[in-house]
Amino acid sequence: MGWNILCDFDGTIALEDVTDTVLVRYARPGWELIEAAWKAGRISSRECMHQQVALLDTDRDGLDALLDGIRIDPAFPEFVRAAHAAGCRLTVVSDGLDYAIQRILARHGLAPLPVIANHLVAVGEREWRLEFPHSRADCRVGSGTCKCAVAGRAPARARNLLIGDGQSDFCVAARADYVFAKSKLIDHCRQQRIAHAPIGGFLEALALLPSLLDGLLEAPRVTDSVLPLHTRVRTP
Repeated sequence: MGWNILCDFDGTIALEDVTDTVLVRYARPGWELIEAAWKAGRISSRECMHQQVALLDTDRDGLDALLDGIRIDPAFPEFVRAAHAAGCRLTVVSDGLDYAIQRILARHGLAPLPVIANHLVAVGEREWRLEFPHSRADCRVGSGTCKCAVAGRAPARARNLLIGDGQSDFCVAARADYVFAKSKLIDHCRQQRIAHAPIGGFLEALALLPSLLDGLLEAPRVTDSVLPLHTRVRTP
């Protein structure tokens, strides 16, 4: 059986939250109140992003200029090459903006990677709308992209490796066969006793890949003491 790798983007491949970066730079006033409503549990992540994207005020040139300054983990391209050489399928699965992800990946020669994310649509010279082609009405966490549904579509006999860092990865982590976890996802995996390896970035992921392929990382590991779970801002 091969490995089907589902990789988060914001905070995992990209070194910052791209959606938040775009909002800070280009959203009209009010997006912070929408964020607060989401953090308080009054609206879903999907509704939060829908409302926030509607507040963007920039043309495509301005958006592209911002995106072209976003950095990715420098070891990610080598990890992709190693995963593909080993026969793994790697898909970027994000609750962020597909246009942003595709542009950033293309800048690093990674345009062929499949991307599953929310669809950003220009509806005017400086107006934008967010569509959710990968949402599900029964998504337990109300995400724009239901990562659990994506995991459920893995090829027959394949095992799912999740690589992620934040709250949008919590639910799907329980469905994965193994997790390479960054940041707050480490705490979550420890608390929920989910089989995982903590990583700081793709250099560690690259080093762990041979052991994963050799079947040496499949036993559930609960490491260190249980740390308190942080409630985070959106990390698609």
